[in-house]
This record gives sequence, structure tokens and C-alpha cells, in this order.
Amino acid sequence: MNSILKEDLENIFNNIANERIKFKGSNIFITGCCGFLGYYFLHFFNKYKKDLGINTIVAVDNFQVGRPYWLDELIKDGNIEVQEFDIIDGDLQKINRDKSNSFVIHMASIASPVFYRKYPIKTIEANIWGLKRLLDDYKDSTLRGFLFFSSSEVYGDPAPENIPTPETYRGNVNTIGPRACYDESKRFGETICYEYAKEYNLPIVLARPFNNYGPGMKLNDKRVPADFAKAVINNQDIVILSDGKPTRTFCYVADAITGYLKILLYGKFDVFNIGIEKPEISILELANIYAQKGKKLFNYTGNVIYKKSEENHYLTDNPNRRCPIIERAMSKLNYNPRIYVEEGVERFLKYISEEGVK
Repeated sequence: MNSILKEDLENIFNNIANERIKFKGSNIFITGCCGFLGYYFLHFFNKYKKDLGINTIVAVDNFQVGRPYWLDELIKDGNIEVQEFDIIDGDLQKINRDKSNSFVIHMASIASPVFYRKYPIKTIEANIWGLKRLLDDYKDSTLRGFLFFSSSEVYGDPAPENIPTPETYRGNVNTIGPRACYDESKRFGETICYEYAKEYNLPIVLARPFNNYGPGMKLNDKRVPADFAKAVINNQDIVILSDGKPTRTFCYVADAITGYLKILLYGKFDVFNIGIEKPEISILELANIYAQKGKKLFNYTGNVIYKKSEENHYLTDNPNRRCPIIERAMSKLNYNPRIYVEEGVERFLKYISEEGVK
């Protein structure tokens, strides 16, 4: 196993020491398992299935953006069953799984803006109809936890007085723009979860991720952390497709997965921002961190340059700032992200170097 991944999985396992007992005797079902976050979830559950006392792990994906290179190697261990399935219109009754004492993780949605603008209808359907079908399928079972992956994009582009942003902020979102298929379907998905939790007394929890990055990201993902990493590994110029001024906080994947597992095991309805509160840095500053780490690790010689995207709507409705308040997750879940962006970028680049460009 890649040394960075191995270290991360061990840290995640140690960071949920107080919650691990809740997995005992459970069955796990994951949708959208082959994306960036699915990479960590599957490797984590594969490695620690026995330690956690999990009975079965079933995961599905429609492979719309390809079948990842790591999947077949992982499932050889026999701990996880992976099936090709489309949550939008597939027959859930044909999936061989044990629905008793289940934890469900619903991630089946395109998350990269470039790709969800390319497949807007499917993005909407996965977040709304796929979600509803899944909730209907589990509403009468012994459900221990249901995690819906929402997004910090539900906040849209907050005014300065609402940044950093708490879970109570209602959002400033364009309902008919090029990002609306994702933003608004996540917002409606949250409403569906809220109503099902009330109607059927289900332990549904909502996660709002803030700019997760790191190992597991495909280098053709078209999101900034992956674009910059690919440039460094290939010793090419780092290209910024904006003026470089928008700011974000960037949460390393191992910290994020720790938060998501804590949410999954929470046991009652709530919503949590999962990210890191500092540092809030510009895209230009992020590019310079990649360049500096690339030079340190690989004698990177490229430059940071500016270009205009060939996609007309690349910057339309792009938030100017994105920074969470995570006090709720810290107080209720004991969530405590520790890996700041400079360390996280270095870990990401080391992972790619060890793994090879994929």
C-alpha cells in the first residue's frame, strides 16, 4: 500500500477511537464509491473491516467517468463487494446486500464543476431522485446511520459578513445559473433528508464539505488541487484560469474522512460543515505552495501563469470566498482537523510520486 495512504488510514482509525464500537455488527452500503472520497472510504473499510466488526460492505458506482485503476486490486481481498449500478434508475432490489443494522453513505453525484456542467440532468437526478429512492428503500429497515453528502455550495456566494460561514446561513445561490444543477439539487436533497428524518424517525445526517483535496483525486478531475498537482508532477507550468484572487480553506482528505465517519456514527438528524477554518488563502497562494513543494520534492522548474478557460461558464457564479465555521462539528463530534494546507499539499505530491501518475 502507498505509504501516504497507509499513514492516513491509520490516523483516521486512531481519530475515531471513541466511536469505533458503533460499527460492530453493521452492514455498510456506499453509493458513488469510485470517486475521490470513495477511494478513502473503500480503502479504510477494506483495511479495518475485521477490527471494526463490520459484517458486510457493498458499494456501487455507475462508472460514468471511468473505472478507477485501483478498484480491482482492492476488491481482491474479498472484504468489499463492488457492483456496477446507477442509483438514478437501477433496481435497488437486485443489489445483493443485507439491509439490517445498516450504515448508508450516499455520494453518488458528480462533484467537479467542469463535469457537472457537462452532465447537469444526471447531477440533479442523483442528488434528488436517487436520494429519494434510496431513502424509500431503507426507511423501514434497522438503519443505524444515513450520510448524505451535501456541499458547501449550498451557501452560494456569501456576503462578507457571512464569512466564515456557519450551518445556519441560508445561502445566496443562483437557481438558474450553470452551477445551479449541483447547488440547488444539493439544497433540495437536504430538504428531502430533513423531511424523511422527521416522518420516519431516521438517523440521517448531512455533510457540507469545504474544498477537500489530496490522494485519491484523479489528476484529470478539473478541480484546482488536481490541476496544480498534475502540473507539478509533469514539470509543466501551473495554470490559473482566474485572476487568482478567490479564497478558500483547503481540508486534507484524511481530516475530512475522519469528520465524515464521525457524522455517519452520530445517530440523529443534524448538519455539519466539514473543512478547516484556516488558513484562508487565494488561488494564487495555493499555486505558489504547489510550486514551492514541487521544487523541494522534485526540483520542479515550472512557473505560475494565467490563462483564460476555454469553457465559457468556468467562472460564472464562482464563489469569491469559501471558509467554514466548524464549531458545531468540533463540539458535538470532537472533530479536530490537524493538517494545514502546506503539509497536505506535500503529502498529496508525495502520494502521486509514489503511486505514479494515473
